[in-house]
Amino acid sequence: MSGTEPEAELVLRSTHVITPEGTRAASVAVAAGRITAVLPYDAPVPAGARLEDLGDDALLPGLVDTHVHVNDPGRTEWEGFWTATRAAAAGGITTLVDMPLNSLPPTTTVGHLRTKRAVAADQAHVDVGFWGGALPDNLQDLRPLHEAGVFGFKAFLSPSGVEEFPPLDRRQLARALAEIASFDGLLVVHAEDPHHLDAAPQHGGPRYADFLASRPRDAEDTAVAHLVEQAERLHARVHVLHLSSSGALPLIAAARARGVRVTVETCPHYLTLTAEEVPDGASEFKCCPPIRESANQDLLWQALADGTVDCVVTDHSPSTADLKTDDFATAWGGISGLQLSLPAVWTEARARGHGLEDVVRWMSTRTARLAGLEARKGAIAPGRDADFAVLAPDETFTVDPAALHHRNRVTAYAGRTLYGVVRSSWLRGERIVADGEFTAPKGRLLTRPR
Repeated sequence: MSGTEPEAELVLRSTHVITPEGTRAASVAVAAGRITAVLPYDAPVPAGARLEDLGDDALLPGLVDTHVHVNDPGRTEWEGFWTATRAAAAGGITTLVDMPLNSLPPTTTVGHLRTKRAVAADQAHVDVGFWGGALPDNLQDLRPLHEAGVFGFKAFLSPSGVEEFPPLDRRQLARALAEIASFDGLLVVHAEDPHHLDAAPQHGGPRYADFLASRPRDAEDTAVAHLVEQAERLHARVHVLHLSSSGALPLIAAARARGVRVTVETCPHYLTLTAEEVPDGASEFKCCPPIRESANQDLLWQALADGTVDCVVTDHSPSTADLKTDDFATAWGGISGLQLSLPAVWTEARARGHGLEDVVRWMSTRTARLAGLEARKGAIAPGRDADFAVLAPDETFTVDPAALHHRNRVTAYAGRTLYGVVRSSWLRGERIVADGEFTAPKGRLLTRPR
């Protein structure tokens, strides 16, 4: 370390440190909440510094989850900042960005943003940022929200499931995207075409096959194609949320090749669960767009490997248990994944020949970049926040809903055996959870870097 760097206060040592240059044995020096150096494994511990020897457990940068529905205030019985951020910390997630809907009020004005921040301020166990919302009637609020520090704007192209957050039609999408492009903001989009959904068979009832048929792949493919077309026309930045249809992948790759500024995420449930295994009536598996067939899943993994899909986020969208009825048509659509996303993805990734470096790239480095936080989050490198997840990658556990920290312990992963036990999580050099024991909330409220 040079003489200009602060003395190390803490050194975390592991035989498996996941760095941007690969996995290596190293000692990570921390001072004033930042990483000051990544040193050789056997480097002397600076005088006065505390050593945490992690042995063979892997040291990862804390995960950054840019797609979380906390629902607080207004629907706090569904979830809340206290419970959501505890679940995140228990799962190795140290930064999350909250979606603007399912809370009341939705984050669609600066006043509503202030309300949300006030509720979150003393409850956040991890760092929390906020997306704004783009609605048919809040065009005038977009720039003020941007200036107030939201990370971008969420829009639906089909009904959202809550009446206070209506979708944009094609004309409204063009207007909102033009406004957001005028200040080089980011629009993140739930891309399902409402006309294709309306034309699909709508049977209702407990059969998962009927629900899957009601949310066809062409609804996603058509909506993504239109979004890409508008982004290209307006030179705008867009991000496709929770992609489940492999049919959209070729057009996304082609758009990227033409220079269109489009990024794409998918979710753990699309990568680890398949339509073939969903029992009838098991609406804990319901989400929109839906979990699709195994052949489709294989293509999503291929797209992650080749970079067509940028990142993996939870789309944590909980509800009370009573809303998860056995009728797929009326049950709430959303999967709770904060605490289990890392082990779920790691379990499938390792089976497909991927390493922890890949998981870190998809769930930390690229999500930090999406949010504009890459100068502070997403890597174990000097100058970054000392946010870490300590993972025992070869240990397994069986998912017990009673052990979850989500407010409502409904999970599509119940009974599954997963690889990867999160030993502890660290935020700016302080351990915030270890073996299920939490500190007082230490999270900060984040704004978009200027």
